[in-house]
Amino acid sequence: MSPSKKDGDYAIAQERTSESSSHTRLNEASSSEGKTEKTSPPTSVYERKLKLLNEAMQNIGFGKYHRRLFIVSGFGWFVDSSLPLLAALILAPIISEFKIKGPYLILALRLGFFFGACFWGPISDIKGRRWPFTLTLLIASVFTLASGGSLTFPVLATLIALAGFGVGGNIPVDSAVFLEFMPSTHRYLLTVLAIFWSLGQIFVDLLAWSLMPKYSCQLGASACPSAQNMGWRYVLIISGGVSFVFWVGRFFMFHLYESPRYLLGRGQDAQAVDVVQAIAKFNGVPCSLTLEDLKASETMGVNEPSGKSGSDGLKYILQRLQDLFSPRKAAVSTTLLVFIWSTIHLATVLYISFLPYLLVSRGSEFGDASLAVAYRNQLIITCSGLLAPLIAGLMIEMPIVGRRRGLAAFSFLTGAFLLASTTSRTSNVLLAWNCGFSFAHNAMYAVLGNFTAEVFPTRSRGTGNALVSLFSRLAGVVGPLMALYLNIITATPIYIAGGLTLLAGVLVLLVPYESRRMDLQ
Repeated sequence: MSPSKKDGDYAIAQERTSESSSHTRLNEASSSEGKTEKTSPPTSVYERKLKLLNEAMQNIGFGKYHRRLFIVSGFGWFVDSSLPLLAALILAPIISEFKIKGPYLILALRLGFFFGACFWGPISDIKGRRWPFTLTLLIASVFTLASGGSLTFPVLATLIALAGFGVGGNIPVDSAVFLEFMPSTHRYLLTVLAIFWSLGQIFVDLLAWSLMPKYSCQLGASACPSAQNMGWRYVLIISGGVSFVFWVGRFFMFHLYESPRYLLGRGQDAQAVDVVQAIAKFNGVPCSLTLEDLKASETMGVNEPSGKSGSDGLKYILQRLQDLFSPRKAAVSTTLLVFIWSTIHLATVLYISFLPYLLVSRGSEFGDASLAVAYRNQLIITCSGLLAPLIAGLMIEMPIVGRRRGLAAFSFLTGAFLLASTTSRTSNVLLAWNCGFSFAHNAMYAVLGNFTAEVFPTRSRGTGNALVSLFSRLAGVVGPLMALYLNIITATPIYIAGGLTLLAGVLVLLVPYESRRMDLQ
């Protein structure tokens, strides 16, 4: 069933929370020792209503609706991971056919990611979560499918960039949707969702390994006509087709309600209550939350302006940005998260985007060069990270670890494996270091997404996710530009990537919040 189009679902809240709301939006901020520090009870009308809604969501628990949401949200992680790897996997055959510099294809994709991040996150705060949740996957699938028919590099780069535009808003929107429906006891599942990230990579690795060695030009061939180089086209078409099937599942086979926490933030109390009651009914459990309960909160605390229509969308987004940087502690947190995402993403682009090409090139140096061996090793590397999100999800629920220490630890491990890979003198040693890197890297990204979404307040979560995504995607644009001037088969990009990841681990420890037991605000 497709999402409802009722106009009431798209009304927009006007004003930001009062200063007291800003100071208590993270009303369970944990200290560096992992202990929970309670701040003052909610004083604004919005905070009181949100507390009632959070309690109702917690009482409903994790049920049938949440399990289905877990699956359809996972489709987004699947596509978000597969498209960047697709671009990396088809790089060698495309260079052979079009005689271009490889970083240009990665640059086109990353530009699409950047503009997608700029657009979809703010739109999800203005117009709601549901339609971006659906449209991002549709755009990504259609243009990935179409790119398989490209006969020239400009056409391929354009279509890949448009697919990237859809993917660029995928995770910021999907993570907000998933988190805002979860009871607090199951928020760690946002980390576990990254298993779909690994599954997406394994899928395209299998496609590449099975098709591209057979349907690609020989390495070093002087001429490479398209008729002899159809492998990368088959991979794009099949991958795009699978993504389109995922979109069909999201749109026609699952009814996504608008986020009740989001509706409450826009002043749509009745709709928020209706959604909570509908989820409870779907799960087969009782729900005691009523509109009268929320109305009763209006007689206490500081009142706030209610939502209006979305005609003043720019003003609304500016208000949401103000929430991210007020008070000072929130400003420090947001700034650090921007730098953390940027450094990690730049490191990722510098290494992973060129890893399949690196495996082919280093194979020539080690004396065992072939597309089949390179794609087989890439598949092994990807499989090594399959269980990382699950293990990370369990670890960050441990009080001694938590989100912050877990993220820092996995960042340090990722950087260490990257730097260690520069010592490789055989393909097997390089493979071993990259398997360790894959595990740590997948765990790092899984925790990073969870930690970030939990720290941002509900009314600004889409904008906050978009902000860090925007800067990370901008760093992703810088990566291919650097690669144009660096020799990507030397150790220089790896040293840079390893150093950036270690720096990110240090920055994580400076974030003033531990979100493990925070209430969503």
